[in-house]
Amino acid sequence: RFRLIPMFGWDTICCFANNASEMKKLAARDFEDLLQCSIPAFEGLLPEPHNKGLMVLLYRTAEWHGFTKLRLHTDMTLSYLNDLTKEFGHLMHQFCSMTCTEFEMVELPQELDAHNHREAQAIANGHQIKASGKHHTKNLNLFTYKYHAIGNYVSTI
Repeated sequence: RFRLIPMFGWDTICCFANNASEMKKLAARDFEDLLQCSIPAFEGLLPEPHNKGLMVLLYRTAEWHGFTKLRLHTDMTLSYLNDLTKEFGHLMHQFCSMTCTEFEMVELPQELDAHNHREAQAIANGHQIKASGKHHTKNLNLFTYKYHAIGNYVSTI
Protein backbone atom coordinates (compact mmCIF):
# COMPACT_ATOMS: atom_id res chain seq x y z
CA ARG A 1 0.00 0.00 0.00
CA PHE A 2 2.91 2.39 0.58
CA ARG A 3 3.98 2.12 -3.07
CA LEU A 4 0.52 3.37 -4.14
CA ILE A 5 1.07 6.68 -2.34
CA PRO A 6 2.37 9.26 -4.84
CA MET A 7 5.48 11.26 -4.12
CA PHE A 8 5.03 14.68 -2.56
CA GLY A 9 7.32 17.37 -3.88
CA TRP A 10 10.70 16.62 -5.36
CA ASP A 11 12.48 16.54 -2.00
CA THR A 12 9.76 15.87 0.59
CA ILE A 13 8.39 12.33 0.28
CA CYS A 14 9.89 10.10 -2.40
CA CYS A 15 8.27 7.04 -3.94
CA PHE A 16 8.45 3.94 -1.78
CA ALA A 17 9.96 0.63 -2.81
CA ASN A 18 7.71 -2.20 -3.96
CA ASN A 19 7.57 -3.59 -0.43
CA ALA A 20 8.13 -1.14 2.42
CA SER A 21 8.77 -3.97 4.88
CA GLU A 22 11.77 -5.06 2.81
CA MET A 23 13.45 -1.64 2.84
CA LYS A 24 16.99 -1.85 4.21
CA LYS A 25 19.42 0.65 5.71
CA LEU A 26 16.70 3.12 6.57
CA ALA A 27 17.70 6.67 7.39
CA ALA A 28 15.72 8.93 9.72
CA ARG A 29 14.02 10.58 6.72
CA ASP A 30 12.78 7.14 5.59
CA PHE A 31 11.19 6.44 8.98
CA GLU A 32 9.66 9.92 8.91
CA ASP A 33 8.22 9.35 5.43
CA LEU A 34 6.81 5.98 6.51
CA LEU A 35 5.18 7.61 9.54
CA GLN A 36 3.73 10.47 7.50
CA CYS A 37 2.19 8.05 4.99
CA SER A 38 1.15 5.34 7.45
CA ILE A 39 -2.42 6.52 8.07
CA PRO A 40 -3.62 6.17 4.45
CA ALA A 41 -1.53 3.01 4.02
CA PHE A 42 -2.98 1.25 7.09
CA GLU A 43 -6.52 2.59 6.91
CA GLY A 44 -9.03 -0.25 6.67
CA LEU A 45 -6.52 -3.08 7.15
CA LEU A 46 -7.89 -4.08 10.54
CA PRO A 47 -11.52 -4.69 11.47
CA GLU A 48 -13.27 -2.23 13.75
CA PRO A 49 -12.71 -1.24 16.58
CA HIS A 50 -9.02 -2.08 16.04
CA ASN A 51 -8.82 0.08 12.91
CA LYS A 52 -10.04 3.18 14.76
CA GLY A 53 -7.58 2.59 17.59
CA LEU A 54 -4.72 2.20 15.12
CA MET A 55 -5.68 5.39 13.27
CA VAL A 56 -5.72 7.37 16.53
CA LEU A 57 -2.36 5.86 17.55
CA LEU A 58 -0.75 6.71 14.20
CA TYR A 59 -2.12 10.26 14.26
CA ARG A 60 -0.91 10.87 17.81
CA THR A 61 2.48 9.37 16.94
CA ALA A 62 2.83 11.74 13.97
CA GLU A 63 1.68 14.65 16.13
CA TRP A 64 4.19 13.72 18.87
CA HIS A 65 6.94 13.45 16.26
CA GLY A 66 6.06 16.88 14.88
CA PHE A 67 6.21 18.50 18.32
CA THR A 68 9.54 16.87 19.14
CA LYS A 69 11.05 18.27 15.94
CA LEU A 70 10.27 21.87 16.89
CA ARG A 71 13.44 23.93 17.14
CA LEU A 72 11.98 26.42 19.59
CA HIS A 73 9.68 25.39 22.42
CA THR A 74 7.55 27.52 24.72
CA ASP A 75 6.08 26.55 28.06
CA MET A 76 2.81 25.92 26.25
CA THR A 77 4.31 23.57 23.65
CA LEU A 78 6.23 21.70 26.34
CA SER A 79 3.07 21.32 28.42
CA TYR A 80 1.16 20.01 25.40
CA LEU A 81 4.03 17.68 24.47
CA ASN A 82 4.07 16.34 28.02
CA ASP A 83 0.32 15.61 27.85
CA LEU A 84 0.74 14.12 24.39
CA THR A 85 3.55 11.88 25.63
CA LYS A 86 1.30 10.52 28.38
CA GLU A 87 -1.50 9.92 25.88
CA PHE A 88 0.94 8.23 23.49
CA GLY A 89 2.06 5.87 26.25
CA HIS A 90 -1.55 5.07 27.12
CA LEU A 91 -2.40 4.43 23.45
CA MET A 92 0.63 2.16 23.02
CA HIS A 93 -0.34 0.09 26.06
CA GLN A 94 -3.93 -0.07 24.82
CA PHE A 95 -2.76 -1.16 21.36
CA CYS A 96 -0.48 -3.81 22.85
CA SER A 97 -3.08 -5.24 25.23
CA MET A 98 -6.18 -5.03 23.03
CA THR A 99 -5.16 -5.14 19.38
CA CYS A 100 -1.94 -7.16 19.37
CA THR A 101 -3.55 -9.99 21.34
CA GLU A 102 -6.27 -10.38 18.67
CA PHE A 103 -3.90 -11.02 15.77
CA GLU A 104 -1.11 -13.52 15.22
CA MET A 105 2.09 -11.79 14.18
CA VAL A 106 4.88 -13.78 12.54
CA GLU A 107 8.37 -13.12 11.27
CA LEU A 108 8.90 -11.48 7.90
CA PRO A 109 10.15 -13.82 5.14
CA GLN A 110 13.69 -12.40 5.34
CA GLU A 111 13.70 -12.91 9.13
CA LEU A 112 12.59 -16.51 8.62
CA ASP A 113 15.34 -17.05 6.02
CA ALA A 114 17.95 -15.63 8.40
CA HIS A 115 16.63 -17.79 11.25
CA ASN A 116 16.73 -20.92 9.10
CA HIS A 117 20.26 -20.03 7.94
CA ARG A 118 21.45 -19.69 11.56
CA GLU A 119 19.84 -23.04 12.42
CA ALA A 120 21.53 -24.71 9.44
CA GLN A 121 24.91 -23.28 10.49
CA ALA A 122 24.40 -24.48 14.06
CA ILE A 123 23.56 -27.98 12.84
CA ALA A 124 26.59 -27.95 10.52
CA ASN A 125 28.79 -26.97 13.48
CA GLY A 126 27.56 -29.97 15.45
CA HIS A 127 25.09 -28.25 17.77
CA GLN A 128 21.93 -30.18 18.45
CA ILE A 129 18.90 -27.99 17.98
CA LYS A 130 15.35 -28.62 16.96
CA ALA A 131 15.00 -27.21 13.44
CA SER A 132 11.54 -25.84 12.86
CA GLY A 133 11.58 -24.18 9.43
CA LYS A 134 8.32 -22.38 10.18
CA HIS A 135 7.48 -18.82 11.09
CA HIS A 136 7.96 -17.90 14.74
CA THR A 137 5.37 -15.70 16.38
CA LYS A 138 6.39 -12.16 17.22
CA ASN A 139 5.08 -9.91 19.96
CA LEU A 140 5.23 -6.16 20.43
CA ASN A 141 7.70 -5.55 23.22
CA LEU A 142 7.14 -2.34 25.17
CA PHE A 143 9.74 -3.28 27.79
CA THR A 144 12.68 -1.66 26.03
CA TYR A 145 14.84 1.26 27.08
CA LYS A 146 13.86 3.23 23.99
CA TYR A 147 10.18 3.06 24.89
CA HIS A 148 10.88 3.66 28.59
CA ALA A 149 12.97 6.77 27.85
CA ILE A 150 10.15 8.48 25.93
CA GLY A 151 8.68 9.53 29.27
CA ASN A 152 11.80 11.63 29.94
CA TYR A 153 11.78 13.34 26.56
CA VAL A 154 10.07 16.57 27.64
CA SER A 155 12.30 17.05 30.67
CA THR A 156 15.43 16.77 28.50
CA ILE A 157 14.34 19.54 26.11
